[in-house]
Amino acid sequence: MPVNFRTHAHAQGYMDLNFIIPEIIERVDFKKGPYFANTGDFSLAGTSSMKTYDTLERGFVEVTVGSGDEIRVVVANSFSTEQGSLLYALEHQQTNGMFGLDQDVRKYNGLLKYTGEIGGIPSQLTLTAYDSEWISTNQVPQRAVASGQIDRFGFIDPDLGGQSHRYSLSGRFELGEWDLTAYASAYYMSLINNPTYVLNDPINGDEFEQEDERLLFGGSLLRKGAFDFLGLQAASLVGAEVRYDDVQELNLFNTRSRVRYDSVREDDAQELSLSAYAESEFMVSEKLRLTTGLRVDYIRFDVEALRPQNSGSDNDALLQPKFGLAYRLADSLEFYANYGHGFHSNDVRAAVNRIDPITGEDTEAQDILVEGRGGEIGFRYDNLRGFNVTLTAFELATDSELVFVGDAGTTEPSDPTRRSGVELNAFYSINDRLVIDFSAARASGHFRGLPDGENSITDAHENVAAAGLSYVGTQGITASLRVRYFGDAALTEDESVMKEDSTLVNAGVSYAFGAWEMGIDALNLFDAEDDDIAYFFESRLPGELEAVEDIHFHPSNPRIIRAMLRYSF
Repeated sequence: MPVNFRTHAHAQGYMDLNFIIPEIIERVDFKKGPYFANTGDFSLAGTSSMKTYDTLERGFVEVTVGSGDEIRVVVANSFSTEQGSLLYALEHQQTNGMFGLDQDVRKYNGLLKYTGEIGGIPSQLTLTAYDSEWISTNQVPQRAVASGQIDRFGFIDPDLGGQSHRYSLSGRFELGEWDLTAYASAYYMSLINNPTYVLNDPINGDEFEQEDERLLFGGSLLRKGAFDFLGLQAASLVGAEVRYDDVQELNLFNTRSRVRYDSVREDDAQELSLSAYAESEFMVSEKLRLTTGLRVDYIRFDVEALRPQNSGSDNDALLQPKFGLAYRLADSLEFYANYGHGFHSNDVRAAVNRIDPITGEDTEAQDILVEGRGGEIGFRYDNLRGFNVTLTAFELATDSELVFVGDAGTTEPSDPTRRSGVELNAFYSINDRLVIDFSAARASGHFRGLPDGENSITDAHENVAAAGLSYVGTQGITASLRVRYFGDAALTEDESVMKEDSTLVNAGVSYAFGAWEMGIDALNLFDAEDDDIAYFFESRLPGELEAVEDIHFHPSNPRIIRAMLRYSF
């Protein structure tokens, strides 16, 4: 089931992961680049997928308490049925957070998963439910902190926050050589935001509500096989996908103290996508593998807007070739190269908009599907004794990117871009108990067609790195230490305003004895005063006579301590 939302009230491709219960995730798989035929929308740079456990070795009750009045309870177990097994998990979390304004988070999650046979067909059915509400402290202007009006963890508008729920049913069925998946989801979100304070309306303020309500349906059909081609052994992958978003509420309201007083947009949209793909991997020799793939995506949509001029329907399609090769230089060393086309979709309203609903000015229609092209070359080394390393050089060019606009609280299409760089990943199992992992990347990103010195992609970090150390002891002790580094980033295209670099360190230790386990985690161990996000735009605070360009930032959480107690049964 896809997680990214198309044509969302807050942002195209918006993703909310709060429905996930981490303790139930068995595996997370990553793919990087547009080189895989079975990945489509929003996978240009990469994609990830998660698999939940089918069964648990032992049920458990886990309680976590932490800084900011945090309390979290998770209960999970699995048991056998006549035709298979049933797993359930429940989560409740509440916290006030570490900022000056209490978050008053109330989150509820539930999961029920059946694995077994239905009518003699090997099947899986998963039911999930998520409900949450919160108060938020969004980015604040640097000048308000510098003047002493607020501290780093202060707020300007106390009314920000939201509520959301998501209920889904998904299934997977093995039909001989074919795998069939199907899903249905009901989703709602209301989000109150105010990034510019009183810039546009000194009397009522600039507070607004983004509302999204939809039904999501879809599925896929997949077949893996093997065949001979001109005497070459080959593995094949063919599949098809369908997705239908019935967006019933796609709204933007002006609000005052969370009360609506004016409607900017009240739209609905229906978006259907159909996809088909095929991929083959050929063993040319004992050392050389060649991969070819082809994917086609078709999207059709219809928009009913509050302004009739912004209503309409359209469709588009895109063909995407994929190529790859891998050559084994030695038993432990492999060279590889990949090239592929991919895409991301745009908010379909942008394809039929004729009038800006805020300014009333004419607007230019945007493409529905935006193509990108990527390539990489690299080396993989694995000595099969616990040490592996990958070194890759890559480039990704897109006809347009989705850029988050801080003063509007949404995304907008950009000019064409090009990103290129190198990436290093390493994993070393020192012994049965101690593991080290490290990853680092250096990349540059620029808008194409703009003058040098005025073409930097904003909020694109040139240098990033992460490393971790994990230890599993003999007496029930486990420990971990992780560090994450983000280099500085341009906040303006000419790099005249920069976001500072940041380094965060997390650590944890736990001790298991019998059916019990206790642990403690320290997030932001050294209490670094870094920023999670930063934007540069105009805003106007109450009492100011005119707009001011400023950095607006959201600080990282200060040091958080969490204590956990688990009982397994």
